[in-house]
Amino acid sequence: MTAEVLDDPAGRDGLSAHFLLGSYRLVQRLGEGGMGVVHLGLDRHGKAVAIKVLRPHVAHDPAARARLAREVETLRRIRSPHVAPVIDADVEGDRPFIVTRYVPGPPLDDVVDVQGPMGPADLHRLGRGLAEALDVIHASDVIHRDLKPGNVLIVDGDPVVIDFGIAHVADDVRLTMTGLVMGTPGYLAPEVIEGDPVSTATDWWGWAATLAFAASGRPPFGRGPMDAILTRVTSGEPDLTGVDKRIAPLLYAALAPVPHERPHQRDVVAALERYAHGGRVTDVIKVRRPPRPSASTASTQTMQMPRTSVMPLSRNGAQPSPLPAARGVAPAVLPQTAPMLPPPAPDGMPTGQPDRTAYPPQNPGEDDWGLLEGGPPPVDPRIGRPSRSGTVAALLAVLVAAAAATPVVAAAGLFLWTVLARTTDRSVTSLIMRRHDKGQRRSDIPVAVITGPWHLVLEVLASVFGALMPALIALSGAFCAALAVVAVQGTGSPEPDRFLPLAAAGLLAGLMAWWGPGGASLRRGTRSIVRGTSPGVSASRVVVLLLLVAAGAVAAAGVVNGEPSWWPTGTSWARQLHLP
Repeated sequence: MTAEVLDDPAGRDGLSAHFLLGSYRLVQRLGEGGMGVVHLGLDRHGKAVAIKVLRPHVAHDPAARARLAREVETLRRIRSPHVAPVIDADVEGDRPFIVTRYVPGPPLDDVVDVQGPMGPADLHRLGRGLAEALDVIHASDVIHRDLKPGNVLIVDGDPVVIDFGIAHVADDVRLTMTGLVMGTPGYLAPEVIEGDPVSTATDWWGWAATLAFAASGRPPFGRGPMDAILTRVTSGEPDLTGVDKRIAPLLYAALAPVPHERPHQRDVVAALERYAHGGRVTDVIKVRRPPRPSASTASTQTMQMPRTSVMPLSRNGAQPSPLPAARGVAPAVLPQTAPMLPPPAPDGMPTGQPDRTAYPPQNPGEDDWGLLEGGPPPVDPRIGRPSRSGTVAALLAVLVAAAAATPVVAAAGLFLWTVLARTTDRSVTSLIMRRHDKGQRRSDIPVAVITGPWHLVLEVLASVFGALMPALIALSGAFCAALAVVAVQGTGSPEPDRFLPLAAAGLLAGLMAWWGPGGASLRRGTRSIVRGTSPGVSASRVVVLLLLVAAGAVAAAGVVNGEPSWWPTGTSWARQLHLP
């Protein structure tokens, strides 16, 4: 189910290219796992699929077949664009197999290896997609248990979760006495390693480990011997060096070795959204207290494993040259010059209070997460504010009425509103980012006023280009509505310059401007203006009422006038086109 094609023409699993398996023809071997080999195949209609075939040496094992049958039943219950669904299966034949959607994307670990660690925007997109996948998976009473970079394919920037080879229904019996034989060290949750019951918190642990890799380009628990990696996992010793300090507290908390100490999935998603909007995740979650070293282990916490004594094998099995220190094997515990374990919490820390002593300050004047002393950085004040959807809908009603009665005025008004809203959004965003980078200063407002004209010029140019798509959609909508009127009436010729077609054009233009290219800035700016001009629930209701009255008055004026007013042109554009 991965997009990596392995050079294996002979087929080490006994299945060569063009082999016919059921109604599917094998094309190439894509990859392999503990239970089977994955092939790229074609169905009878020539559609590409991924076929997972149980390994020949275990195909006759009744327990393996039963496990495959459970896997099939599990996958058939899951439907999500972020999860590769099951299409077909045969668990009774000589070669049991399951067929899933072929996902034409590289695995996350290859993407990071080639392109480097992900930036904030891509990291948020990855985290949100994986969170949506886990929500769907868990809603089906399923736990994946092996979420890792190799089981996440990237298609057009979005993640797709694959390989439920060790997933099982939450109330099902344990498939094995331990999960160690069916997983990857460093991405197995502590409870899986120790054979304890798994839960949804297990997959959220894998979510955090996968994001930590994507953010830093390194496995969060290092490389090296399996027992060393598993020791770091079970003791909660992730290495988050290189991870954006704004999201590091969230990942550190989610990688807690004890499931009940991890933040709830709702808090994880809320903190992720806070991170995406420039806020700090510690406003949503509590950062777990790092383990306090005991006297018996104090001596071992200053030991360092030689970095060149452990060299991971490459994919072809060859042993590479020693890794450089920056990508070397992360020791179980590093010395204080490159600490992996967070320093112990200071004495007297109130129990149950949020603790940010997980990592030492990187520079003077910074706290443990790299944030300036004297308080957190300014959070976007627009986060969590009312969306004022009712007021926005009332504004749309005014636009539709104006488009039917005075189309030219409506078009000019929509353009001017777009410029105003986008300029407001750009100015507010610039102010927030400046305060985030440099802190709050007395010069913030004067600088915002000085840069206002420049923001206006930029948004006028952007709005000119942004108006092209709404204009085309409005024009098309007017003609389509005119044809629909003729079809309903059964007589006459299309008149796109009448009330109903023009109202449809105004509605489509407003929706396209709102949701089309550049719509995000229009939405933020509009809501900022609305909230600023009508603070409070009572004021908002009054504004909505006034807007609806205005929309009704404009529509009534158009009806009384008998036809749309084309002021200041005085001539219908449809008549200028010599339409009948």
